[in-house]
Amino acid sequence: MPMGQLAQVLRDVNPVADERLLVGPQSFDDAGVVFLGKQFDVPGQPRTAVVQTVDYFPPIVDDPYMYGAIAAANALSDVYAMGGRPLSALNLAGFPAEFPPEWVAEIFRGGFEKVREAGAVIAGGHTVTAEEPLFGFSITGLVDPDRVVTNGGAQVGDVLYLTKALGMGALTTAAKFGKISADDLAPAAAQMATLNGDAAEAMAIAGGHACTDVTGFGLIGHSYNISRASDVSLRFVLSDLPFAQGAQDLARAGVFSGGRSRGKQAMGEHVRIAAGLEEASVDLAFDAETSGGLLIVLPADRAALLETELGERKVPVHRVGEVVERASFDIEFV
Repeated sequence: MPMGQLAQVLRDVNPVADERLLVGPQSFDDAGVVFLGKQFDVPGQPRTAVVQTVDYFPPIVDDPYMYGAIAAANALSDVYAMGGRPLSALNLAGFPAEFPPEWVAEIFRGGFEKVREAGAVIAGGHTVTAEEPLFGFSITGLVDPDRVVTNGGAQVGDVLYLTKALGMGALTTAAKFGKISADDLAPAAAQMATLNGDAAEAMAIAGGHACTDVTGFGLIGHSYNISRASDVSLRFVLSDLPFAQGAQDLARAGVFSGGRSRGKQAMGEHVRIAAGLEEASVDLAFDAETSGGLLIVLPADRAALLETELGERKVPVHRVGEVVERASFDIEFV
């Protein structure tokens, strides 16, 4: 659902306030956080909160195993973005009646192995007959309520880091229509199937102020959520953004997912673009991503520590911008 339409729906629903809900839908964070109190009410035990999220989608790659793995990594990422640790997963799946059972088995295998890689357990699930394949997970994680990382913590002077390359929407769309081969898509598929757990660990050590994972709303859409929740503006240096191999060439040829047009329609008026920047590259920032990286916001004096921690975990290091005082724009590209 487009971001603007979703915002209106949630605004009209107007959920009832509850002190147990530490993070709810109003801030468009990646997951909800519910306070449990002390574990089992045992004296001396730490305070605990649960992180809850759900995500599923149709196939974006032809390989059934990779489809399952990407869907799982994408769902798990929301827990990591909140500073949490995955605990358990419930599977959500729908397949056409005529869908080959060996493909179904491979999708499940890919998803389940990725959940186990994250250290979580498969606790059950629900499968239905559907017109097209749909696969994903509801993930429950744990987090110290004093260490939750949300959209709302960014501060003026903070710096921005992105831990995965952009362009997944363009690449998967190109593969869908036969414009690139499966071999061309393979590096992007591997990136999408990579967990954000190491990046989240590095962020926790460095002390992130805010974080989001870059998925369906694209870099701009998810950055907008941080801007609004934190009452700041975000400035990106376009030349510092990491783009997946081949993504910019596809963008120059006009190949994007449907997320690009939806993103520009919903977010265009909130973005200021400096003169002379390449439109195709900016458009990739509007386009939808799948299982993208973490956009980490932290104080400038802790940037070196974050880079060290990311490097030790072999997570790509990309400093992409800064947080500035609230302006007439939410997002700026220079």
